[in-house]
Amino acid sequence: MSKIIKIGTRDSDLALYQAKAVQSQLKALGYESVLHPIKSIGDLVLDKPLYELGVTGVFTRTLDIAMLNGDIDIAVHSLKDVPTQLPKGIVQAAVLKRGNVKDTLLFKDNEEFLASREATVATGSLRRRAQWLNRFPTHTVVELRGNVNTRLQKLKDNDWNGAIFAAAGIGRLDLRPEDAVNLDWMIPAPAQGTIMIAALEEDEETRAILSEINHEETEICTTIERDFLNKLEGGCSAPIGALAFIKDNEVTFEGVLLSKDGTKKIHVKRVKMLGEHHDISTWCSDYILERGGNHLMDELKESYVKTNIYSTKSLTEAQRFLFNEKIKPDSSDFVKISLNRIHPRFLKNEIKNVIITSQNAVEALLTNYSAVELQFKNIYCVGRRTKKMIEKRIGKVLHSEKNAKKLAEYLVDFMEGTEVTYFCSDVRLDDLPEILTENNIKVNEVEAYQTKLDSIKLPESVEGVMFYSPSTVQSYKKENDANGIAFCIGETTAKEASKHFDDVRIAKVPTVESVIELVNEHYTK
Repeated sequence: MSKIIKIGTRDSDLALYQAKAVQSQLKALGYESVLHPIKSIGDLVLDKPLYELGVTGVFTRTLDIAMLNGDIDIAVHSLKDVPTQLPKGIVQAAVLKRGNVKDTLLFKDNEEFLASREATVATGSLRRRAQWLNRFPTHTVVELRGNVNTRLQKLKDNDWNGAIFAAAGIGRLDLRPEDAVNLDWMIPAPAQGTIMIAALEEDEETRAILSEINHEETEICTTIERDFLNKLEGGCSAPIGALAFIKDNEVTFEGVLLSKDGTKKIHVKRVKMLGEHHDISTWCSDYILERGGNHLMDELKESYVKTNIYSTKSLTEAQRFLFNEKIKPDSSDFVKISLNRIHPRFLKNEIKNVIITSQNAVEALLTNYSAVELQFKNIYCVGRRTKKMIEKRIGKVLHSEKNAKKLAEYLVDFMEGTEVTYFCSDVRLDDLPEILTENNIKVNEVEAYQTKLDSIKLPESVEGVMFYSPSTVQSYKKENDANGIAFCIGETTAKEASKHFDDVRIAKVPTVESVIELVNEHYTK
């Protein structure tokens, strides 16, 4: 293969370790490769909606999109994080030899607490939580999220007795304490400890290369485990454990389904000869379902139906598919827009300096006039998508900023002339006109559209609200108290939200997708 293989990976220490492991095996076969760490989904674009392609998993979707876009050739994942249904056009091309499959208990001091009635153990896994409470029903299990190093630091900083980690993760990073104990009684997550490489189905050349590093025994065992998971209709939001291994030409499989609190447990174990094992996952999943598993799965699904995140702008189906499985989003438009008629007197001559801070203003201008009639010499705007819309439909943008305040500060220093025309809403909450006026720049405000606040009362289950403009915050406050977290698209919106909310967070880039990513980060810490 003459080309250099582009390996996509998340940018955590563990993900990079796993990607380098793949890179090393490819190098041993004589193939060149380069790592492409990928973090944000905000700037990734697809021609087709994500739901049409089946892009779902919170830990894998960024790499899925990058591969479908052609930015990378292969993607390296922890197989336990990969949805059982891969996106259209993407296939599992190889798995490396499996590492330690066990869950491991790390102690704060020592293991004496295991004999105590009262103790506190930390984990972010529902499966680990349920199995621990099934074995130690009087213990307290607290939430623990973040990458491996973050979780280790939290264990150090808190007064917990211990925390549960995947043995493979802490082992690969050489962070396993000497006194750590493998939990042999705890059934691991399906495919735990396995590094998987995905590729495009149509890329036969790359798939052929990856087949050379595929570990067949690991592939057989993890396929059984993931098929069992799929047949139970479970994901990372259901307490399901599964483990298959091959010894003496026999395949042994063990699976478990529990309630979230660990009080209910259905267990199955089966042994088949290798070569006669192909129905083992079906038999075991049927066994679980027929013995109360159907009812237990229904209970689990019902426990997740409550909305915990609300968007003050209607979400598309593609955007809904970007949320973490732990999140149940809902949405509606808290702000309704009515485009105004813009009088010809505002456009009778070429306007030297124009300010546009929203896509609504662009729509209003183009509803009233053709692009040819809009004779603007210098266009200044706010937001990447507003800029893209202007340049596609009206003309070149001279300069853009992330928010109105930054744009105003730029104009004070660099604008040509001392007069601007600002196409805005009847409800305007930014500081731009005041900043310009204070610096002797005349602002001609043209009301391009009207903003109607139209909020609803949100359910008590909502833990966070997504805001996209100061107006959406004002609209929210008409019907609701400021509870939970305000996830904001930009600094101007965050400034308004901070008047009411104690916890305000700002997206990295001003897009809906970036706000969704901000929400996901909170739920995967």
